[in-house]
Amino acid sequence: MAGFSPTLNGTSAPDTVKILIAGGFGVGKTTMVGSVSEIVPLRTEEPLTAAGLGIDDLDGIEEKKSTTVALDFGRITLSRELILYLFGTPGQQRFWFMWNDLAIGALGAVVLIDVRRPETSFAAIDFFERRNIPFVVGVNGFHGEHPYEPEEIREALALPQHTPVLLCDARNRESCRDVLIALLDQLIATAASGGGSAHSA
Repeated sequence: MAGFSPTLNGTSAPDTVKILIAGGFGVGKTTMVGSVSEIVPLRTEEPLTAAGLGIDDLDGIEEKKSTTVALDFGRITLSRELILYLFGTPGQQRFWFMWNDLAIGALGAVVLIDVRRPETSFAAIDFFERRNIPFVVGVNGFHGEHPYEPEEIREALALPQHTPVLLCDARNRESCRDVLIALLDQLIATAASGGGSAHSA
């Protein structure tokens, strides 16, 4: 799904890039895809039920009523030459087996974190580091609040200096777009240094 498309009637079709929007349960992945997508996003949400009691950790997100069980999908055109396809991953641990399939062909990822529950995103960071998939960290400010600076968050998550950490609001289109542009900058820098590649297995 990534790479340059063939020419049609003498006109080059735009490049398409697959990006994952990942993170723990309830960090704002579905909200981000919906905020930035230029099409009506595909969602696979189901209501939280009593069956999830004792399995889903709702500490700090007690107001959450539904959850993604497969994926979210959206699209954003950044220019005439570039279209991003966004795939939001499920956050609940029992659905993590789907991440490997969703990662196939992905050139990069946004890992969203909730500073109220940073431990919920450790697994996502580890997932992309192990697979050498470039990523940026988006710090979703719930209720518009950002109590910590990016460098404090970087230190708490033990992230290397080359991994961008950005404050954002998953509800705001421009904020989400800025995070995606930062990821593209990261992908360009990684390609220039000869590192990173799309995950294919």
